Amino acid sequence: MLNSYALRRALSDKKYKKIFVERLTEPLHLNLISAGVALFGSYRAKVAFDLMVRQQYAFPVLFAADEAKKLGLKRIQVLEFGVATGAGLLNLCDCAARTEAETGIAIEVVGFDTGSGMPPAIDYRDMPEYFQEGDYPMDFEALRRSLPGRCRLLIGDVAETIPAYLASVTAEAPVGFISVDVDYYSSAVNTLKVLDGRPEQYLPLLPVYLDDVGMDGANTWNGELLAAAEFNARQPMRKIAPFNLLRSKRVFKNAQWIDRMFAAHIHDHPARTPATAKRAQQAYIPNEYLR
Repeated sequence: MLNSYALRRALSDKKYKKIFVERLTEPLHLNLISAGVALFGSYRAKVAFDLMVRQQYAFPVLFAADEAKKLGLKRIQVLEFGVATGAGLLNLCDCAARTEAETGIAIEVVGFDTGSGMPPAIDYRDMPEYFQEGDYPMDFEALRRSLPGRCRLLIGDVAETIPAYLASVTAEAPVGFISVDVDYYSSAVNTLKVLDGRPEQYLPLLPVYLDDVGMDGANTWNGELLAAAEFNARQPMRKIAPFNLLRSKRVFKNAQWIDRMFAAHIHDHPARTPATAKRAQQAYIPNEYLR
């Protein structure tokens, strides 16, 4: 079922043009190798070669699970803000299931949405030339029936649902990835308060996907980028920054999702605090010039 969905999605006009620009501008030998990976590769290889539907979910969920494993954790949670019809949430559930099978880390998925479409824009910062009241409504009952057991859907204003959600998060199952697809600046400001919890409620470094930063009219004075900048200004020990050197680490460099991938740095996390930070072994640099 997922494969047929992936094919339909790839052949749609908008996605077909995106694939043409992103994929066919990459080196020919990499595209040839990726064909073999698509047919015979492991899940991890397919993520590395950008062969998953919504790579912006596949990569960060796998990254978060790997980071959790390094810390000796057995469970994490991944969050999507802005569910709309739920295609992204169901895809996130699929990525979670496949990552869980790959890593052994149990992954719970939580979706947040008003359930009634977008509210009125407050001013230019919400970019009303792109988003307006009533956009992206949800068929709640149809979506609820389709959700797997690993997924929860929290309906309501995030100003109310986030505090209740954070009260339930434990250090044994911290937040490992956050997708922010709420379009408005004003909604993003409230959404990023999900990072205001106790440090142990998060991985020390967790990917944050900011979906709505790619329009020509987006800048650091409006939309989700402004919300992130204001979060950084008010949080001395929590910072949202572009995911460091991500493009240079990827096999395929031209994918747009790379520019939307950020990281939340939890600088007050015990793993980043001198008194409590631990490593498996001492760092050592060999010197091949010494005999």
